[in-house]
Amino acid sequence: MDFQLTEEQIQIQQMVRDFAESEIKPHVMKWDEAQTFPLETVRRLGELGMLGAIFPEEYGGAGLSYVDYVNIIEELGVVDSGVGLTVAAHNSLCTGHIYLAGNEAQKKNWLPKLTSGQWIGAWGLTEPGSGSDAAGMRTSAVKDGNEWVLNGTKNFITNASYANIAVVLAVSDRNDQKHGITAFAIEMDRKGIHPGKKENKLGMRASDTAELVMEDCRVPAENVLGTVGDGFVDALRVLDGGRISIGALAVGIARGAYEAARDYAKQRSAFGHPIADFQAIQFMLADMATEIDAARLLCYRAAAMKDAGRRITHLSAMAKLYASEVAVRCTEKGVQIFGGYGFIKDFPAEKYYRDVKLCTIGEGTSEIQRMVIARQILSE
Repeated sequence: MDFQLTEEQIQIQQMVRDFAESEIKPHVMKWDEAQTFPLETVRRLGELGMLGAIFPEEYGGAGLSYVDYVNIIEELGVVDSGVGLTVAAHNSLCTGHIYLAGNEAQKKNWLPKLTSGQWIGAWGLTEPGSGSDAAGMRTSAVKDGNEWVLNGTKNFITNASYANIAVVLAVSDRNDQKHGITAFAIEMDRKGIHPGKKENKLGMRASDTAELVMEDCRVPAENVLGTVGDGFVDALRVLDGGRISIGALAVGIARGAYEAARDYAKQRSAFGHPIADFQAIQFMLADMATEIDAARLLCYRAAAMKDAGRRITHLSAMAKLYASEVAVRCTEKGVQIFGGYGFIKDFPAEKYYRDVKLCTIGEGTSEIQRMVIARQILSE
């Protein structure tokens, strides 16, 4: 095993770090307060290849590995996890589903627009009445000649207000419990689909989260992704990769909180000494640094196994579960080290604390990850 990044990987990491520091960091709190989706900044990330990071060059992608992708999402998460989430959902979910399940014509038609950043992608699985319980999905797809008619509402959909295309899961056969859900790629300028209410969120406020509403939305049969009835089967495979990116995002948030707390502890004095001299602070920082490294290694392992074509369902679940819960602990310690200043918006600790909680919820809650892991280890 080699735990060192290659020179090329370090260069990619540094490029994203420099971009985040110069193009994102000066605007973080303004975007957070106003819930601004930084569309132009996202487009520039597309120009750098970050919106097509993990896809082959033949489709306009950067052709990078999943390990590279982990580093990209981590670096964005350190500075603004809202931007990181936007990039992750675009890559792993929407574009990832089209690449995984789409036919060659679909890939050639849609992927270059997505990988270049010309188009923004969204992915619709969750509904008001069904999140972890996908069997409770109510959005319907009814065949009508050579078209499908979709009706329903998806919620908590990342990029919904700005998407040019959305991958939507809908019930096509309510009598089939295992193969009754189909995936559709729907261009957002199509009649019958539109974004709904924009959510006013606790954190990651630069990321757009809104409803996706379909009212008698007619979709041609050629927009079906994969096989009719296998949409949810494919969605689970998409989530395997998506969970690695959420783990990486959590590592980035945790690292940002840790670095801010470490630097503050060196500068802040109490009782005539920098608070970094006190063992209580040292122990918190030591725990943060150790757990962040462990979480990153879990993400690397899952990413490397995905690059190798191995089955990663439980590996990605472990990475997301551990990284997200580590990040919650680290951001809480970060606020504690900042003391009273950790509770006000002039310092970064409170934003990391607000942002991080979504990582234990989105793309499968911590409880769902434990179910996935338990199912695997008990079947061995």
